[in-house]
Amino acid sequence: RKAMGKITLEQLLASHCLDDSLEQYANAVLRTRRPTGMVDIVLDTDTYNEIDDQYALALLLASQEKFHICGVLAAPFYNHHSEGPCDGMRRSYQEIIKVLKLTGHLELSDRVFYGSDSFLPDEVTPVESEGARELVRLAMTHTPERPLYVACIAAPTNIAAALLMEPKIRERLVVVWCGGVGLDWPDALCFNGCQDIAASRVLLQSGIPLVLIPARGVGYAFSLSGMELEYWLQGRSAFCDYILKRTKEEARLVHNRAVWSRQIVDVLPVMWLLGDDFMLDRIDRRPNIGYDMHYSFDPRRPPIRYVYSVKRDNIANELLGRLGRIKELLDSNHKTPKI
Repeated sequence: RKAMGKITLEQLLASHCLDDSLEQYANAVLRTRRPTGMVDIVLDTDTYNEIDDQYALALLLASQEKFHICGVLAAPFYNHHSEGPCDGMRRSYQEIIKVLKLTGHLELSDRVFYGSDSFLPDEVTPVESEGARELVRLAMTHTPERPLYVACIAAPTNIAAALLMEPKIRERLVVVWCGGVGLDWPDALCFNGCQDIAASRVLLQSGIPLVLIPARGVGYAFSLSGMELEYWLQGRSAFCDYILKRTKEEARLVHNRAVWSRQIVDVLPVMWLLGDDFMLDRIDRRPNIGYDMHYSFDPRRPPIRYVYSVKRDNIANELLGRLGRIKELLDSNHKTPKI
């Protein structure tokens, strides 16, 4: 009998011999694989919400050997830093421009767009904005084989609005979302997931290829101490001095302790796209967030790629090394461990 050679997932899908559930699984594996080569990316960010979005944007700007930045969308938010979702979105837009100026990248300011000025009123009505329209336009210039990646570090209002405006973009996007909580968490209460539950449900129910990086239960494992930030960033650049000052202010506001650290979770979607030595992930069930702020699961939904662990020291070296242009830190990630 002739031996059967190896067969790839792509070949299995092309053979049309898989049932629906296996086809969904194979597509989830293939569509959410970490991309190689240059990545076309849009950053969706509530930048003024606190301080970790600024780190994420600066990391993206410092990694343009990997990323072609197609757009930056200001997202709505509402907390102690804003008077409401619209104000939060507009403050975020201004903060994006400030980060571009501090990092010397004002040439990208024409790729920054105002997002939705309110959260979704329901799961069928989009809140149109120049950001959502630009996301639709950009997505339609891409293909399932060459998708546009969206690093979402906010409530997914802009993405959900774009999906409602033009459902065809679902096949042309891959979303890497810092949202939700660990799948084994007792509730689904989180800032990015529950600010706009209708938008989160549109995103999760759409079947769009999704890499989920939860904050609580997973992403919160990545934090940097005040001493680390001061030692590695102080005096390195105008942005480093600015973000160090802002981080200290936020720590005093939130913690007010002599010894403190800050979770800088929103860098994780960009870091996941940067390389394969920063997080561990697997294919897992796709959750949905209910209006009671708990997860539900339906086995008929396409699975997702789920990040379940972060490599704190690897991420810290890469982030601080890129922001401060510190070769010592960047090189340390490529050294072979002694044991």
